[in-house]
Amino acid sequence: MKAKKNRDAVGVIGLGIMGSAYAKHLLAARWPVVGFDIDPAVRRSLARAGVEMVDNAKEVARKAPVIITALPTPSALEETVRGIVAARTPRRIVIEASTFTLEDKLNAEKALHAAGHVALDCPVSGTGSQAKVKDLVIYASGDRRTIAKLRPLFAAFSRQLHDLGEYGNGSRMKYVANLLVAIHNVASAEAMVLGMKAGLDPKRVFELATAGAGTSRVLELRGPMMVKDRYDDPTMKVSTWQKDMAVIGQYAASLGSPTPLLSATLPVYAAAMATGHAGDDTASVCAVLEAMAGLRRGKGGRKSRSR
Repeated sequence: MKAKKNRDAVGVIGLGIMGSAYAKHLLAARWPVVGFDIDPAVRRSLARAGVEMVDNAKEVARKAPVIITALPTPSALEETVRGIVAARTPRRIVIEASTFTLEDKLNAEKALHAAGHVALDCPVSGTGSQAKVKDLVIYASGDRRTIAKLRPLFAAFSRQLHDLGEYGNGSRMKYVANLLVAIHNVASAEAMVLGMKAGLDPKRVFELATAGAGTSRVLELRGPMMVKDRYDDPTMKVSTWQKDMAVIGQYAASLGSPTPLLSATLPVYAAAMATGHAGDDTASVCAVLEAMAGLRRGKGGRKSRSR
C-alpha cells in the first residue's frame, strides 16, 4: 500500500515482537517506515514487509522526524540515544515504548533534550499477540501538545491512548499493570494445574474459568497455550519478562510498597528460566507447576493424575 504523500516517515528502532508489529501496522495505515534492528534476519523480514531498513539509529534519525524505540535492554537504549544525538538533526520526537527503570528513562530524556529533541515516555500494555491485532493501550507521558499531535500515529497500532501527564508517569503506570500481569499469569497456571490434577480436561477448565467470575485478560490470552502445552511462539519471552519483573520489584521497594503476591511468583518464573523455558512464552509457568504437581500429558490433552 502506498504511503500518503503528506506523511513524514516514522522510525522504528528495535524490531522484535512488539516493534515489528508497530512497523507493520504503521505501513498498513500508510505511513512510510524507516527501521533498524541488530538482527540481520529481522532486517530482511521487515524489508520484505515494506520497511526501509538502514544500518543504525543515526540513519533512522536522519530520515524520520518521529522515532519509536522498542528495545530489550538499558544498554540498547543508551546506544540508541547516542546514535540519535550523533545524527545532529533538527528536532526529533522520540517515543520510548520499552519497559525500563525511571532512571534509565530520565537519562535518555536528559540526553535527548540537551540535543534539542523531545522525548516521550510511552510504554504499552499488551502482549505480542495483542500487538498483532492493535489491542494495545499506550501509557503516554511527557509534552502534552506533542502527545495530542501524535494521536493519529498512536491510533495506527493501538486501541487506546492515555496521557498521564509528566514524563515518567507512563512508566509508573506500566509497573502497576505489569505487576498484575505477573500475578495473574501464575494464578492462571495454578488454576489450570489444579483442574488437571483433579482429572478435568484442560480445555474444559479454560472454557469454564473464562466464563466465570475468576477470569482475567491474562487467562484469556495465555490459557490457550496452557491447554495446548505449547509455548514456543512467545508473545513475551520468560527471559525478557525477568527484566521487567526486576524493574517492578526495585521500584516498589524504593517506595516502601509491599508486593507479597509479586514476590510469591518470583520462584516460579526463576524455575521456568532454569528448566529450559527462557525463550518460551511466560505462559510456560504452567509447565513448571505441572512438573511440581507430578503431572504428565495424557492422550487428548488430558492429564494423568499422580497422587
